[in-house]
Amino acid sequence: MVSTQPSWTRVSNDGLMPFDPWLLATAAALILTGFVMITSASMDVAAEKFGGEFFFAKRHGFFIALALACSLMAVKVPIRFWERYGPILLAVGFVLLVLVLIPGIGREVNGSRRWIGLGPLNLQASEVAKFCMVIYVAGYLVRRLTEVRTSWSGVAKPVLPLAFFVSLLLGEPDYGAAVVLMATVMGMIFLGGMRFAQFLLILLCAVGLILILAIAQPYRMARLKSFQDPWADPFGTGYQLSQAQIAFGRGEWFGTGLGNSVQKLFYLPEAHTDFVYSVLAEEFGLLGALVVVVLYAIMISRIFLIGRQAEKQKAFFMGYLAYGFGFILAGQALINIGVNVGALPTKGLTLPLLSYGGSSLLVCTVMIAIVLRIDYELKKLRLVMPIDEKASDKKRKNTHDEAE
Repeated sequence: MVSTQPSWTRVSNDGLMPFDPWLLATAAALILTGFVMITSASMDVAAEKFGGEFFFAKRHGFFIALALACSLMAVKVPIRFWERYGPILLAVGFVLLVLVLIPGIGREVNGSRRWIGLGPLNLQASEVAKFCMVIYVAGYLVRRLTEVRTSWSGVAKPVLPLAFFVSLLLGEPDYGAAVVLMATVMGMIFLGGMRFAQFLLILLCAVGLILILAIAQPYRMARLKSFQDPWADPFGTGYQLSQAQIAFGRGEWFGTGLGNSVQKLFYLPEAHTDFVYSVLAEEFGLLGALVVVVLYAIMISRIFLIGRQAEKQKAFFMGYLAYGFGFILAGQALINIGVNVGALPTKGLTLPLLSYGGSSLLVCTVMIAIVLRIDYELKKLRLVMPIDEKASDKKRKNTHDEAE
């Protein structure tokens, strides 16, 4: 008799949890923390600009509901679907990056054209493009794994679409997304078996490109100088970093308490987006900031462990896909937190699952949902494989008995 129960319930009945509990719990904790901090950090700005304290909180609540709905759909999609349509998704990402640069379609905010208007909402093309690129590269590594491990041509082929994507991102400009995308693809190819000498050479070229971009424009040079000493010009180029450092200083060990931040009162720009981590550190102190770092560390380590388990089970597409998503989340978290603490120059990157922003939240939750699906399918494989082996042994035994 065929069971009508959902397949993940059957996995659970065999003594295995259908999804990784640590990954699910840490992602949920970060989303909840983000909602609380966005509400706290945005109330005064929302009241001043939009006449309602909860303007951003309501919008982010809608984004969370939309992201969860999309994640519930994504977790039911078999992984083979993503592998099959990787090239099509790459084309979708490319088209979005082109559209955002077209006047009248792409919306410009703070000097950057990164968003496509969808009525009252904005779609950040770079977030979707990174997602599409990871799926394509994961499929490419499976199809051309031997070529990647033995020749330059195998490495060069995925670098070509990467170069197109990076060029379009620089045209917006979105340098943070370009850096994260380059690091992600290089990390995936390296874990796919690229020779270390090749990896080192490409890494040096990428670092050289980043340095050239950093000094090519006067305003980027000014950012670098302010990063080295934000207090040299605390009301000019060093304003954001100096205000972020004040927030950390006011928070001390245990914080000023939820809602008691002073820096969010029009002192710290982008307090509910790029610098929400500084507000969190002010209100919950160094201890609260470290708890968030631990949550990210657990979440990302679980993603990489699931990727490693997929490799062990010869499910290479699943493994490379998990690695790619892990690199994106780790890269964005590292850069955003690094900027907030003054360890890196300012970049317009959101903190995954925690900063305000519908596109980032939607893409990040879908990536996590796909990794949860990978974990579920791997558990199914581990349950099915022993049964298949027993069936094969029984068949061989019956054949042997008939021969006798």
